[in-house]
Amino acid sequence: MRLLTFPAGLLAATSLSACAYFNPPPVEPETIVEVEVETVEEPAPLDVAVHSGDFAEIQQFTTPGGASVWLVSEPSIPILSLNMAWKGGEASDPEGLEGLTDAVTYHMNEGAGDLDSLGFQTRMEDLNMSFACSASNDWTSCSASMLTDNAGDAMDLIATAFADPRFDEGPFERFRREQQVGLKTRETSPGYLAWKATSQALYPDHPYARTKSEESVAALTPELAKEQMRKLMVKDRLLVTAVGAVTPEELAPMIDEVIAELPETSTLPETPDIVLPELEPADPIVVDLPQPQSLVQFTGPGLERDDPDFFTAYVLNYTYGGGGFESRLMKTLRIEKGLTYGIYTSLSAGEHLQTWGGGGQTKNESAGEFIEGIKAEMEDFVENGVTEEELADAKAYLTGSYPLGFDSNAKIASQMMGVRQEELGIDYFDRRNDMVRAVTLEDVNRVAKEYLDPHQYLFIAVGQPEGIAEEEFETEAEE
Repeated sequence: MRLLTFPAGLLAATSLSACAYFNPPPVEPETIVEVEVETVEEPAPLDVAVHSGDFAEIQQFTTPGGASVWLVSEPSIPILSLNMAWKGGEASDPEGLEGLTDAVTYHMNEGAGDLDSLGFQTRMEDLNMSFACSASNDWTSCSASMLTDNAGDAMDLIATAFADPRFDEGPFERFRREQQVGLKTRETSPGYLAWKATSQALYPDHPYARTKSEESVAALTPELAKEQMRKLMVKDRLLVTAVGAVTPEELAPMIDEVIAELPETSTLPETPDIVLPELEPADPIVVDLPQPQSLVQFTGPGLERDDPDFFTAYVLNYTYGGGGFESRLMKTLRIEKGLTYGIYTSLSAGEHLQTWGGGGQTKNESAGEFIEGIKAEMEDFVENGVTEEELADAKAYLTGSYPLGFDSNAKIASQMMGVRQEELGIDYFDRRNDMVRAVTLEDVNRVAKEYLDPHQYLFIAVGQPEGIAEEEFETEAEE
């Protein structure tokens, strides 16, 4: 507020200036009158750093409210795709309350402010928008998509979800019922049983190995979920990526409105790193499950994302088992031997756990042959490596297919969020293909010798496999 002063005589003259004739009043001694005039502070200009790359021009800025944003402005498509992520996820659930973070993310679009669950969903339909949240071991995330014409109203609704979530008993009871159903059906899920056997064998005491139970789900309450939300979704751990027909100056106030009521910070329990144990040569662990096929999964040590050999392993994985019908495991075990419809391998480079593994299904009768076939292919990689032709094919596919990950606003926003979460640098998209091309045959064969020795791998077979010795693993149902 600024005070402006005017001589009283000037004010009187101004108010009467529209009259053609008047008798001037007697001249009085001049007095000073103070008039309050409200002034509007202009917002400080955003400090926007622009990275112009081959795949996208990324604008990087921090909103006045403190949110760190990467934005790709795309004026030709009238859709705004928005991703938000916070470090901290399911691993932060207190012991005995497993499932608490899932309860938080489930309810973020189940009612807020004056809108109950049905009202919130109806409002999203009216605005032709989507908004949902999810969680992994280490991250809690929300994503939204909206027409840019409706962006203001859509962001108002999202802001209400963060400022005043309801966690009503009706949706919460539905969440509990769905979780209880999931607890029962997972005991006949080969994938879940294989994961459980793997985690119990390799890192049984780590938060990653904890699972929901009937007791933990029953102990969850709306009040606990709301408290957990305020721990997970805080301003100082927030990352934002966005793509759409919007400028930084237009987006920044909308983001600040969304996060206005979030806590500044919180403390979450630390997640320890996992060091995989050295495995002694052993027969596969068998989890008994009456079904005509056996799921076979295998897990060994992997590489950190910033390891100099990561891209070498990434290229090798394409030829190993990540390249679909072009991979050796698929060619040998499906096409040549007819043991499976499909087999895959992948690298997992998490912050606290790095693995290299894969899996596939086969008939119970051929489970032993299937596992031996996998090991034989791994040993061939160790002894003989890959060929020049295989390496060239892998590089051509991995570089040529890369632009397909940028063919929509949502995909670009997601790609940027992955880069941010893994701290790869804003120029990663421009460097990525060059790092693939730089991998040499010597590097690939060296990494194959180091990482594909089958003796380093834990094999799990879920089903009623034949042809292998059985090291039994009890399921929760059997316990």
